[in-house]
Amino acid sequence: MANTKGFVLGLGLVLLVLASFSMFQVAEWEKAIMFRLGEIRQSEFEPGLKFKIPFINNVRKFDARIFTQDMDPERFLTVEKKNVIVDSSIMWRIADVRRYYTAVAGDERNARLRLEQVVKDGMRGEFSKRTINEVVSGERRMLMEQLTSDANRQAQQIGIRIVDVRIKRIDLPSDVNESVYRRMQAERARVAKEFRSVGFEEAEKIKANADRERQIMLAEAYREAEQIRGEGDARAAELYAEAYGSAEDFYAFTRSLKAYEASFGQGGDIMLLQPDSEFFKYFKSANEAPER
Repeated sequence: MANTKGFVLGLGLVLLVLASFSMFQVAEWEKAIMFRLGEIRQSEFEPGLKFKIPFINNVRKFDARIFTQDMDPERFLTVEKKNVIVDSSIMWRIADVRRYYTAVAGDERNARLRLEQVVKDGMRGEFSKRTINEVVSGERRMLMEQLTSDANRQAQQIGIRIVDVRIKRIDLPSDVNESVYRRMQAERARVAKEFRSVGFEEAEKIKANADRERQIMLAEAYREAEQIRGEGDARAAELYAEAYGSAEDFYAFTRSLKAYEASFGQGGDIMLLQPDSEFFKYFKSANEAPER
């Protein structure tokens, strides 16, 4: 009885061991390959618990998350035959695990070396088409997009998808810095001079328009003033004529008084006139009617 019980326990233990060797789990961030006696049998597994034949099948798992790979700074020549020092990085992940295993034997170090070579070759070609100004400030985003696209086509051959090629920094050698700064300074000075000339031209236009409008306003104001003055003079003459017509004697008397005031208002003046002159007709007796 004891032997039977021990046999059952042993058999159960053996079955548990075989079951443990017959199952494996694939996480959501993993990719797995199943081999049968060293030959790839299956590489597409959904996440979850899977089964295999013990001692015949073996499974190898790979991290399918995104890797960030920083590359050592490298010198590249621009179209002007000037050196630039580029500090860059790559973000990549395993896309086809079967091809990845076949191309680099599943070795991450080999994959990194291959990717670095691919990206640097792409940079060498792209930098040779552009000037220093274009790669430093003008076309950096376009350059990174082009590098990512070109490197992806080659990375597919080893089962890798490049998520992004990022240029973190571009430095110039010390012998190039000064000439580039002088060129940039001259370019900024040219642009500033152009802006100043455009501003001066606009200022002259505004000043000319203001002067023209001022002259027009003054001319219109003078014309209106002359028109109003003429109308006033005409109305005054009309009133004087009406007043003179209605009271000729009074008008003649007031004109004579003004003449007396103008003639006798200053001392030391001598006038030789006859007493019966027309000028003195209002000095006669008030009872006498003045002659017209």
